Amino acid sequence: MISVQDKSIVQGLARQVAEIAALPVQQEKVEMWRRHNDLRPSRPMVLIFPEGSWSEIAAGWTYACQDEWCRGLEWQLRSRLYCWEHLRDDSPHEATIFCPIVTHGGGYGLDAVRRPAGLEKGACHFEPVIVEESDIEKIRTPELRVDWPETERNYQRLLELFDGILRVEKTCGWGGSMGFSPMDGFATWRGLDQMFLDLVDRPAWVHRVMQRMLDGRLAEIAALEKAGALTLNNRNHYNGSGGVGYTSQLPPPDFDGRTVRTRDLWAMATTQIFSEVSPEMHWEFALQYEKTFLERFGLANYGCCEPLHRKLDYVKRIRNLRRVSISPWADVAQSAEQLGDRYVFSWKPNPALLAAPAWNPREVRRVLTDFCERTRGCVTDIIMKDTHTCNGQPERLSEWVQIALDVAQQFAR
Repeated sequence: MISVQDKSIVQGLARQVAEIAALPVQQEKVEMWRRHNDLRPSRPMVLIFPEGSWSEIAAGWTYACQDEWCRGLEWQLRSRLYCWEHLRDDSPHEATIFCPIVTHGGGYGLDAVRRPAGLEKGACHFEPVIVEESDIEKIRTPELRVDWPETERNYQRLLELFDGILRVEKTCGWGGSMGFSPMDGFATWRGLDQMFLDLVDRPAWVHRVMQRMLDGRLAEIAALEKAGALTLNNRNHYNGSGGVGYTSQLPPPDFDGRTVRTRDLWAMATTQIFSEVSPEMHWEFALQYEKTFLERFGLANYGCCEPLHRKLDYVKRIRNLRRVSISPWADVAQSAEQLGDRYVFSWKPNPALLAAPAWNPREVRRVLTDFCERTRGCVTDIIMKDTHTCNGQPERLSEWVQIALDVAQQFAR
């Protein structure tokens, strides 16, 4: 049972979210994103994701809810209010809260074993759980089952709190994200050093692993589709490695309004661990498998932190490619030449500017202006993420957004 006090606290926050979502500016942002993802942009779009900096932003927050579940909702709503009050990027705010569809039996049956460095937010070492070639048999085919009764219980509990204030929506996963990164997962099971050696020493075996992982992921998606558990992700859903999902091209015209299919959805794939692997090996051991996965869907995102400027000829083989992540370590000019106005150039500026000991707004403006100059004629969004720290100064995030929006407006079409 939810206490009267906790219910009052959560509902009060929800009403504030609903008021913000009702503002006309939200629909203006929706239309801008829809045109942007349809390759009809008005200006570079700007987003920021605090991610690791939330621990610094919320360091002084005092929570009022007593129930742990309600406290999680309190944090979620307060973080949404913070984004509106302090960040004001191009993210549209909706009067919606998601209820994840509960599933069991997903995944490959293997868990990575991490040995942490002992530093806060530090790196870790992966201990191999696949040691012998025969250990490939440990990678099981997922037998995913949708738990509708548990999903309905969670849904009704959210309705008890939010009905009449926020729209409660069942969603497949957190925000409807559909992703595939087999080599990144395999590297955590095999150990990073050994995985790279395997590409040379036992390529046929690596291909068997990749095919096994592809078949397993496709089996998961097929199970979700058969159970009617897929949900649209074409609104304010986290899209790819940053972005939102608004587009007029999903779902396609033959969608019946009820049964969601893979071709009605966005999907993404990435191989971050291949940052320094050649274009040819990236295609051979990862991208060709990711392409098969992505082409089951309506529109595709590719990439995250790996620099792709030398690999875009291969990436563009993905038939339904729409958005490409260009990381801080990629060549901007070379990427712009390759992508032009045929794909969304989703640029991730270096978050070190937010983490540095000294905050330098002038350098931020210079970097953003230089990017916009180099990418004239492209469909660009500027997405600040991987913000592991803001050096204890959350106001840096707000100021970064204001500078980015000002620069973006200077390059409006």
